[in-house]
Amino acid sequence: MADTETDAGVDPAFRRDVLAGLEMRPRAIPARWFYDLRGSELFEEITELPEYYPTRIERSILDEQSAAIGDAIGGGQAVVEFGSGSSAKTPLLLNAISPAAYVPIDISGEFLRESADALSADFPDLPVHPVEADFTHPVPLPAAIADLPKLGFFPGSTIGNFTPPHAVDFLRAMKETLGTGAMLLIGMDRIKDEDVLVRAYDDAAGVTAAFNLNLLERIDRELDGDIPLDAFRHKAVWNDMLARIEMHIEAVRDVEFSVAGRDFAMAEGETIHTENSHKYGPRDARILLRAGGWTVTREWTDEAGQFALLLAEARPEVTAP
Repeated sequence: MADTETDAGVDPAFRRDVLAGLEMRPRAIPARWFYDLRGSELFEEITELPEYYPTRIERSILDEQSAAIGDAIGGGQAVVEFGSGSSAKTPLLLNAISPAAYVPIDISGEFLRESADALSADFPDLPVHPVEADFTHPVPLPAAIADLPKLGFFPGSTIGNFTPPHAVDFLRAMKETLGTGAMLLIGMDRIKDEDVLVRAYDDAAGVTAAFNLNLLERIDRELDGDIPLDAFRHKAVWNDMLARIEMHIEAVRDVEFSVAGRDFAMAEGETIHTENSHKYGPRDARILLRAGGWTVTREWTDEAGQFALLLAEARPEVTAP
């Protein structure tokens, strides 16, 4: 089989993460590799599902609290959205403030460009500067916005996909990208009833299952794999001890397959851990942000307190209490 690390168009980091993840015990592949074009499209379908409450509630907060959000943020910033996807919620924020520019950052280049073009059509007077990058690390921003104040935007409770230590690292990377004095508007999901949480990640229509299993299709397509898709199923469980939903790809029978010339075997019931979605209480959220270099200044929630939008500021580091 071909050495896909040198094949044109294949990300060597994808190959490296997949092979390492399949070899480790327990097996795990980073969630960022969900987002090829098809994965990005499926995720946008997930956000419209009746069971998937975070998008619906967050939109309602952005809409109902738009005046308060606008007053707290002001205007004139370059809005830098991390993992922008379709930028579906972005117009709600842009209409609430008076931005000077918009910088969507996403790892899925084709999807990023399509979304940026669509948003430019809706905001023809707003400079849009799409950046294709792994936003979990510090990202050089376009020179055109160098002198503008920055507002980071990270909706969707995506921070929950990171384990707490990695979330802190990511928040610090955000601060390095945006600079001291920047603001950050971030969505964070709250802990709630287990049945509500599990249904949000295992919907009746099977869209989340398709999203999860699309990772195997991507591996087969890009890494010369022969994984039999019918040997696996989607699995979502609530881990109460760690306050997170876990997504796994579970083998429904004993199976052997190869990826990039390497052979693997999985027993029935064995899983590949593909995603976490941590949930945070109000104090937990503030502590996490403080650990990442951000100080919360405002917070907005829905009436039931199921979801929160927090506004934070990147203040200078201090060593004294």
